[in-house]
Amino acid sequence: MNIVYNIVVFLHIVGAAMIVGIWIGQMKKPTIHPRQFDGAMLQLLTGVALMGLIPALDMDANYFKLGIKFAIGLAVGVLAFIGSRKYKKGEGISKGLAHGVGGLALLNIAIATIWN
Repeated sequence: MNIVYNIVVFLHIVGAAMIVGIWIGQMKKPTIHPRQFDGAMLQLLTGVALMGLIPALDMDANYFKLGIKFAIGLAVGVLAFIGSRKYKKGEGISKGLAHGVGGLALLNIAIATIWN
């Protein structure tokens, strides 16, 4: 079961890298790429899977922290979805929307690593 947990953690990190990596790569001309939405969905799915695996592995969990991370992840997913649709339609994407996706994803990473 630990192997499954570690694979899901790996995929969770890949999702974060997809969101934040594209955001940093597009910093000069902020936009939202559809792959950021894919990364957000990967983050949400693997995050929920990790929350389900925690009790199965008898691990301690701070469910308040996980709830905050889920809420932020959901916000990232919604913003990335809006930006992805605009991107596909060829519409302009505001800097605030683009930085909202990347900044909130970065905040979620900070919460995951700094908050004990």
